[in-house]
Amino acid sequence: MSAPSPSAGAHVSFAALRHPGYRVYFALSAIVMMADSIEHVISYWVLFQKFHSPALGGFAVVSHWLPYLLFSVLSGALADRFDPRRMIQLGMVLFCGVSLAWGLLFITDTLQVWHAALLLVVHGCAGVLWGPPSQVLLHDIVGREHLQSAVRLNATSRQLGLLFGPAVGSGLLLVFGPRLGILINAALYLPFIVWLATAPYGPRFRAAGTGVARRAVRSLGDIGRAIREIAQHRVILMMTVLAGGASLCIGNAYQAQMPGFAHDFGLAHVDSSYGALLGADAAGALIAGFVLESRGLLPPHPRSACILAMIWCAALGSFALNPYYALALPLLFVAGFVELSFNSMAQTLVQLHAPAAMRGRAIGVYNMFAMGMRTFSGVTIGLAGARVGIHASLAASAAALFIIAGWLLQRSRRPSRDAG
Repeated sequence: MSAPSPSAGAHVSFAALRHPGYRVYFALSAIVMMADSIEHVISYWVLFQKFHSPALGGFAVVSHWLPYLLFSVLSGALADRFDPRRMIQLGMVLFCGVSLAWGLLFITDTLQVWHAALLLVVHGCAGVLWGPPSQVLLHDIVGREHLQSAVRLNATSRQLGLLFGPAVGSGLLLVFGPRLGILINAALYLPFIVWLATAPYGPRFRAAGTGVARRAVRSLGDIGRAIREIAQHRVILMMTVLAGGASLCIGNAYQAQMPGFAHDFGLAHVDSSYGALLGADAAGALIAGFVLESRGLLPPHPRSACILAMIWCAALGSFALNPYYALALPLLFVAGFVELSFNSMAQTLVQLHAPAAMRGRAIGVYNMFAMGMRTFSGVTIGLAGARVGIHASLAASAAALFIIAGWLLQRSRRPSRDAG
């Protein structure tokens, strides 16, 4: 179902929400992201209390994001060839199963390190089945005209889930404990699974000639060829490098170490202060999404994305070196605001410049760097943090990304030959 077309050049606030299907998708994505966040809140707390290991927190990041590095291009290519709804459903089933498995291990008090590692790997596989196919589905739902709005709002819905996830997760910990809380969380994936069963999108509903891609990704050579094709588009290449650098140096590895930061701020028990620490970053991102989408601010441009990434580095570096809890909250809020701003901007630029004939593969390559490189942020922050401390490792990682973003900012000033 198509939304009314605005006049050319006119800004329409929340344009993607004019599509009824996208409104449902937006709400269910937020619920799923909240469930994902709740699982992290509960499982990370239990792991920290049981093992007190920064290295395990780092391994959690590595094992979670490695599937994105290995399988994002394949996932994007499969989303071009097959129904992305079914791929997303499979991912949701895996998410649900992981929460149920955590609950069983908590109830029986049999959790071991290898259990945690295995579940985080499965969780990562579920995520890669959700990521690229969901971005292909966005194009099916809103089309090219409102794609920028859909990408930004999609990032906002994820942050909406991340904002409520820590609060709800902390509440479940306080009221029900980790055992029942994680089982309640498993049920939150079910509405999305049910809606996708009959949602009128995917290959069967596309215009003639755009339903199924003929070309498959079967080998490392095919992945390399896809990367070379993407590299011919300067804007896509720059945004992929920026997103990859952000994921390599920082990613979301500091979230896995948040119990350690909370402990250093003097928070020894689960309470609203711990939830606020987790939620401040997401709150900033949520406000960014609604402000930018409603006002039409920060139109996508490579230079803007680089500058915002540098501000993100400054905010996280300051958080890492700051000893005061009261100052940590506004720093994380600022970090969340600019993170959503530059990430959604980079993704928007990639999707708008992606050739129609290889949209899934282009998105897959972007996700391989934007998500897959988070594998190594578990090393830069988590495993390095076990040796030099998580504060020093996060500050050094933020400084490294600042240099990368500055280099890309210099390159963005050169005239672009990308025809889009």
